[in-house]
Amino acid sequence: MNYLMTRNVENGFDALFNDMFRDWGIRNSVVPSVDVYEDEKAFHVEAELAGYEESDVNVHVEKHVLHITSEKKTEKKEDRKYLVCERSFAKFDRSFSLPESVDEDGIKAEFKNGILDVTLPKKPVVEPKRIQVKIN
Repeated sequence: MNYLMTRNVENGFDALFNDMFRDWGIRNSVVPSVDVYEDEKAFHVEAELAGYEESDVNVHVEKHVLHITSEKKTEKKEDRKYLVCERSFAKFDRSFSLPESVDEDGIKAEFKNGILDVTLPKKPVVEPKRIQVKIN
């Protein structure tokens, strides 16, 4: 399964620093980490979404592309004087091009303990039918 990643960058200044930090090995916090694997029956996408609720995340398929998105906002309490504030949330859109062998109508997702598990069942393999042609 191939995938493409879309980052929703707010302005050119942010884009400059995101590109710069990517080369230094600093992880971009707006994109959730994912594991993609397959077994005999399905492909699986597991996204790590600590701090998110099920209602914060949208999963949909459009034109054979699986999208996992969120627009959760940072919640800072006004009555606190923050010394360090690293916990933030931003827009993200992870996109995965689906192979033709995925049964899109059977896709299921489960959200549990901050992990989104999307199961993409495979269509049954149809063996080619051999047709004997009579030669006159």
